[in-house]
Amino acid sequence: MKNLNKYILLLICTSLFISCDEEFLNPDKNALILEDNFYANEEDAYGALVATYDIFRKQSGGFENLIAMMNAGSDDHFAGGGGATDGAGIQSFSNFTITGGTMPRSFWSDYFKGVFRANKLLEKLPGIPMNENVKTRFTAEAKALRAYYNFELVRMFGNIPLLTRTLNTTEVFDVPQASKEEVYAQIELDLVEAITDLPMMLPDPGTEAGRFSRGSAQALLGKVYLYQGKNALAAEQLAQVNGTPGETSQYGYKLLDNFADLWIVDNKFHSEAILSASHTNLSNSDWGSYASDRDEGNTLNVMVGPRGYIKIADDAPDFASGWSFNVVTQDLFDAMSGDPRFNATIANLKLLKQEGKIDYATDATYMDTGYYLRKFMPLKSDVTTGGGVAETNYRQNTYVIRLADTYLMEAEALGATGARAQALLDAVRARVGLGSIPVSMDAIINERRLELAGEGHRFYDLVRTGRAATVLGPKGFISGKNEILPIPMQELNNTLIQQNLNYPN
Repeated sequence: MKNLNKYILLLICTSLFISCDEEFLNPDKNALILEDNFYANEEDAYGALVATYDIFRKQSGGFENLIAMMNAGSDDHFAGGGGATDGAGIQSFSNFTITGGTMPRSFWSDYFKGVFRANKLLEKLPGIPMNENVKTRFTAEAKALRAYYNFELVRMFGNIPLLTRTLNTTEVFDVPQASKEEVYAQIELDLVEAITDLPMMLPDPGTEAGRFSRGSAQALLGKVYLYQGKNALAAEQLAQVNGTPGETSQYGYKLLDNFADLWIVDNKFHSEAILSASHTNLSNSDWGSYASDRDEGNTLNVMVGPRGYIKIADDAPDFASGWSFNVVTQDLFDAMSGDPRFNATIANLKLLKQEGKIDYATDATYMDTGYYLRKFMPLKSDVTTGGGVAETNYRQNTYVIRLADTYLMEAEALGATGARAQALLDAVRARVGLGSIPVSMDAIINERRLELAGEGHRFYDLVRTGRAATVLGPKGFISGKNEILPIPMQELNNTLIQQNLNYPN
């Protein structure tokens, strides 16, 4: 959805735990949109809804984006970048030396900003004179968005404040943390209520792409249940999303015929994309607006591009240079060798360089393996020719949830046994020309690794299934500590927030 910047000023400084300097808080009075006058009609409500959706860009926007961060904490990627100090947060998560001091604050504050915006909209909607059917839909979307942002927070940080209303400035320092069970209960409630009032399919996909529908909310609810071990409930929700494996579901979801088509930049909002983070080059972002509400570009693209890339041979890929983050480990390279998804997932720059077809700055890349995440690597043809700077204006969408993901989640929720679990696993493999293998939990987790490589799922998959200590131990993972991240140190100052277990304050 397009970002409507005129609505952001009202919201930007009122998010929980976000501070703004005095100059920003006291701008020209003529420029202010006063809250009392803002939520006056349906247009204002729509603008506030768009601002609430805007936090979705955290998936792949800004240097501190969710996919790059979560990849770095998995066994499939090193942080990479220009050196051991290039991004203290991503580097320290990759080797599990992360503390509250190196934890990027935005992973906490951005998602709470989304919670705040959803709460504000939910409070204001009842009093706005507008079409009641539209109001009902906006309410459902705000609840689904609040649920999504709380889900990202609770699985990242564990015990978090549970906010179901906006707070005034005298309250924000006295908010206690809720238990994970309380947060998950609210997430479930929000999604169950939202599903009833969301459209089964988007009425106008051309203009509404990226908004919540009943199917995408059910997919999220199924995932929420799975993360709590409520497998029967998860399977029930996901079955409605998935339909008959390999066929078109009641919501119009269907696996793409060609796996590689998932990564075509212009192939947005297709039948496999259940919930996506949208990006565009039309915001003309520059370094002055980078990672702000006015930046709608995909930063993950430039982050995973190789440093100093030079195409030499005519048949070499025409990648654009980047910052060399999320380099692929030898372990993932070996696991994917021979898999039909390999070429769409991994770029073997080591081989291309040895053959004299390309060159890139290996010496300037930290922990370089020669293997790069091709799914998101930028091509020169995708470099913007518009305003702003090239690095901040890539436009590839990324998937929050896609159909192959929900197939495999349902198979897991079914206990990795039975005819339907087998059919779900088989459908994912058949799409890329692979034959059936006996369904099991190991087979499902391995299939998730190969199918969803580099999409930010691997760390959570290992934690959720109890495999993290064994798989990530060699990288420094400590059981009982690193399953969740430390709360940023700034959030502990003068608040009731307590640091997570085994992390120093």
